[in-house]
Amino acid sequence: MTRTTPTPPASPTSPASPAPSGTAPRRGRPRDAARDRALLEATLAVLAENGYGGLTTAAVAARAGVSTATLYRRWSSKEDLVVAAAASFAEEDPYGLPGTGSLEGDLRVVLRDKAAAMTGESGRVMRALIGEAAHNSALAEALTVTLLAPVYRRVTEVVRSAVERGEIPPVEDAELLGEVVVGPVMGRFLLTPRLPEQVDEATAREAADRFLPFALRAVGGGAPAGG
Repeated sequence: MTRTTPTPPASPTSPASPAPSGTAPRRGRPRDAARDRALLEATLAVLAENGYGGLTTAAVAARAGVSTATLYRRWSSKEDLVVAAAASFAEEDPYGLPGTGSLEGDLRVVLRDKAAAMTGESGRVMRALIGEAAHNSALAEALTVTLLAPVYRRVTEVVRSAVERGEIPPVEDAELLGEVVVGPVMGRFLLTPRLPEQVDEATAREAADRFLPFALRAVGGGAPAGG
């Protein structure tokens, strides 16, 4: 009788071997900062041309030369996109403390800078953003934090420096000074039928100078030199 050697049972499939320790898991492709920037710049451009109501994600994507899928991988809605663009717009503000050495000189610079920023394309963007913020709480919050607060802090620092130099006595409620000093200038350029592109920077700065005596009095300073 021939003996048959039994066949050993088949081994179960072994689980995949774990990755060697120290090997980082593969991640998705990192976001392209240049593409992000292109989309935000395109958003501001379309916003300036068409306003918030006329802005579409398709128009922004086309302007940036990317697909809408690329846009939506970064921002899930038109509102999120515009809020991000507003923040990037504020980051472009090149103005620091004037440092002229006098309260009058510093306030003159602050007022002229803000007036000039309300003209041209930046003025059109500002109008569009503020117009939409009136009934969009997320955008209103973004504008307050990224656009208005830095300007108001600039005024507060100017006044604080003047107090330290002994030009004026300490001012109560100094945190409100930004609204008092800069608010009228912004209102002058926002609440007018003239479009921002119809006002050149030189004219805007001349208009800002007319507010200077009132701004000086508001913070406890004297009349402008020669005024």
